[in-house]
Amino acid sequence: MSKVIDLRSDTVTRPTPGMLAAMNAAAVGDDVWGDDPTANRLQGMAAELTRKDAALFFPSGTQSNLAALMSHCERGDEYIVGQMAHTYRWEGGGAAVLGSIQPQPLEQEADGTIPLAKISAAVKPFGTGLGTHFARSKLLALENTWGGRVLPHSYVLEAAALARSKGLSVHLDGARAFNAAVASETTIADILAPFDSASLCISKGLGAPVGAVLVGDKAFIERAHRWRKMLGGGMRQIGSLAAACIYALEHQVERLREDHDNAALLASGLREIPEIAVLGQATNVVFLNIPEQHAKPLETSLASRGMLMQGVYAARLVTHLDVSREDILRFVASVKDYFAGAR
Repeated sequence: MSKVIDLRSDTVTRPTPGMLAAMNAAAVGDDVWGDDPTANRLQGMAAELTRKDAALFFPSGTQSNLAALMSHCERGDEYIVGQMAHTYRWEGGGAAVLGSIQPQPLEQEADGTIPLAKISAAVKPFGTGLGTHFARSKLLALENTWGGRVLPHSYVLEAAALARSKGLSVHLDGARAFNAAVASETTIADILAPFDSASLCISKGLGAPVGAVLVGDKAFIERAHRWRKMLGGGMRQIGSLAAACIYALEHQVERLREDHDNAALLASGLREIPEIAVLGQATNVVFLNIPEQHAKPLETSLASRGMLMQGVYAARLVTHLDVSREDILRFVASVKDYFAGAR
């Protein structure tokens, strides 16, 4: 049987043979006691790579983001965030439910930026008098990449400067920040430089089976360490998982270019199909508009050929390390076959 071509997300990657070997050889200890040498090595590597003071390993990006929000904000504070941002819309409402932090969502532009004037207007007065009526504005949260797009660095600098002028800290949901760095031909440290903290997923395009790292200054990471424990993220012998993340950081960052090239090839091929509108492609993400009457039949047809699309996002395809150039060509040919038969 032919291999499954899974374009639902870059979260579906499998560990490579080299990664599995690294995991099998990893030294382990009890991380709750701070005794896991491989976890400690990963955290030191992440801090050095991002040029932040400290780092902390988390089982997921969702937990990492939540611990960050809770470390920046206290009960009754608010964070300013995009209306469609992952930390607001796709992480179970954890900031409000578990952190008692009020989100202040703002409408974003198509490129993921939040207009600076909207950010400025959303910051609440603080102190006695009128300020007692509001949750206290404490944090601005941005996301990079956004639907595969790299946030303009000039915008990030302006937004961060504005936030700090208002007394806010700045956090990055950097689930695909390594994609942003590779696409921008810069370093992850440069991408993160304007931020006080950042959550970096290693389990998406970098291919680790689980894991995210949170980076920031030492006092911030100390607070996050306590919240991680409270959120159920205290882990024991995690060296094997940390080893997968180390392998990913050492071997699988620059290869993200292949995913970006494959996404461009995918978009180019699908543009040749009259029934499909390619709405956009950036880094490793392609957005499509598929006529409603064809959406489910196409998904079913592709599944019968061992090809998977993301149902929730109906028309979002994501390339990753388990999808080759040849797989992309096969996928496009199968989509063309479907529409040829449907005409």
